[in-house]
Amino acid sequence: MDVDDPRRPLLAGCPPKRKWRDIGRKLCNVESWRRRMPITIWLPTYSADSLVRDIIAGITVGLTSIPQGIAYAMVAGLPPQVGLYSSIFPGIVYAILGSCKDVTVGPTAILAALLAKYVAKSADFAYLAALLSGCVILLLGVLQLGFLLDFISKPVISGFTTAAALQISASQLKSLFRITGSSGGTFIKALTNFFKNIKTVQPWDTLLGTCTIISLLILKRTTLKTSPLDSRGRAMFAAGWLYVVRARNALVVFAATILAYVLFLKDIIPFALTGKIEGGLPHFGPPPFSTRVKNETLNFEGMLQVFGAEGLVMPLVAILESVAIAKAFAGTKTVDVTQEMVAIGACNILSSFAQSMPSTGSFTRTALNHASGVVTAAGSFFKASLVLLSVTLLSKAFYFIPRATLAGIIIVAMMSIVDFTIVKKLWISSKSELLIWMLTVLVGITAGLEYGIAAGAAADALRALTAAARPDLHKLQFKIGNQECISLTLVGTMGYACAEHVPRKIRALVHGSAQVVILDARHLRRMDIGVVENVISAILELEQKQHRFLLWNFDAAHHSVFEALHPGMASRFVTGPSIDQFVLALDVDRRFSSVSTVT
Repeated sequence: MDVDDPRRPLLAGCPPKRKWRDIGRKLCNVESWRRRMPITIWLPTYSADSLVRDIIAGITVGLTSIPQGIAYAMVAGLPPQVGLYSSIFPGIVYAILGSCKDVTVGPTAILAALLAKYVAKSADFAYLAALLSGCVILLLGVLQLGFLLDFISKPVISGFTTAAALQISASQLKSLFRITGSSGGTFIKALTNFFKNIKTVQPWDTLLGTCTIISLLILKRTTLKTSPLDSRGRAMFAAGWLYVVRARNALVVFAATILAYVLFLKDIIPFALTGKIEGGLPHFGPPPFSTRVKNETLNFEGMLQVFGAEGLVMPLVAILESVAIAKAFAGTKTVDVTQEMVAIGACNILSSFAQSMPSTGSFTRTALNHASGVVTAAGSFFKASLVLLSVTLLSKAFYFIPRATLAGIIIVAMMSIVDFTIVKKLWISSKSELLIWMLTVLVGITAGLEYGIAAGAAADALRALTAAARPDLHKLQFKIGNQECISLTLVGTMGYACAEHVPRKIRALVHGSAQVVILDARHLRRMDIGVVENVISAILELEQKQHRFLLWNFDAAHHSVFEALHPGMASRFVTGPSIDQFVLALDVDRRFSSVSTVT
């Protein structure tokens, strides 16, 4: 028999040579490598029209990335230019490796909030976090472990993002009202600090911050509707106004900066300003593997201990954000989760060598990129180029950006993340999922975001285990001929965890008047041997009480297990579209047995 003959029996533990050949062909396949380098797919067919549209989208997103990058760096407690660096280098890498044209990579509010407590010890933790997060994400991508994200449910993700939005918004109260004290590490601490120091509120910062929020909300909701009957001038004005709405963050910051600069020329400084930003290119080199915290030197091992297990939340959140965003904007196309992991991992690894904080896909900027008509991932490159020009040529102008304006931008951005509409949906569909959502939010705003997602995931796992240990047996009571029948439907997979529950449930549901008990296995996929043993015991026990059993539509594998554990069980198995004929046959047998006994 030929070695490659598929009929050839395989030795245990020895995969066939054909399998290794298939793997080799897959790895050496040019098309497979092109998928891992998406720029080689779209660049050969790149057109002048695509170039113009990508440049417009890149500039539009870049104008939003500049104020948000500065703001998110300040949320994390880092120098403002770090937020800009984190928009430049990940953007360039994603243009080469990214699989979704709409996704825009850079710093996000949630990652900044998770990073803040480490940066409070030393800024060096931010750069090392970018490297470690990138390595973890890239490893998950290379090993194709994207399925692990399926274990984080929608209520947990929604609860986590809601808690993060609330915490980030509360942390901006300090800058919005220019109060003294700490911004707080959690939502509760931030609110406590706000009310504790409410007497230190500065009216001019409060007024500017409030005007920023109102202006952004008005611009966001202001659109000009057009119709085919409108003049060309109105149509052009409406199209131009749309770009004004999309660039609203940059316009509001520009207006506030001009105001602050004019007042500065008159020796009036009513607002807290961003201050000096170190312009130019970052210092290129490996991220720090040691740092000083409170006059104590921490080596690499010591820094890892500071991150602890909680540090794994950052790469998890980064890839969750990016993949969720890619799926949201992919439409009918399939998202290559593995490639997204490779791209986001590479973005963080390479940018960590350029003084960058962890980055991932941003929902706000991705939505803006999509709305701006981006055609390819080149839009990410043009966005990064604009931010690069701003940090090298306009860094001095950033000095006059009011902190209250940046706080207002962040608060408005968080309004789109908070999701309370899911409460009604979960109330209608699943109360248990609603409790998990509430647990994630409450723990997140009180103890910390990483504890919130951990608590939610743990509760979700407990819910899944409970469902596996306590499967529901659907009961149906009916009568066929003179026979009182009860049908118990076995559904899904019955593992060892329900080995005691299932037979106990059978005993409880079978009452005295039921002459025939039918175990319906049409929807049963698998039953562990421990469950089978206990079900057999329950059947034998109930048969001694004059109940008769029919095991309906069990597959051949179950037949074998039942018969092996208790010879003679085969007589109880029946198969067919209807159970009536088998129940009637039992009635005939019962009557015949009764007549024979009397005779």
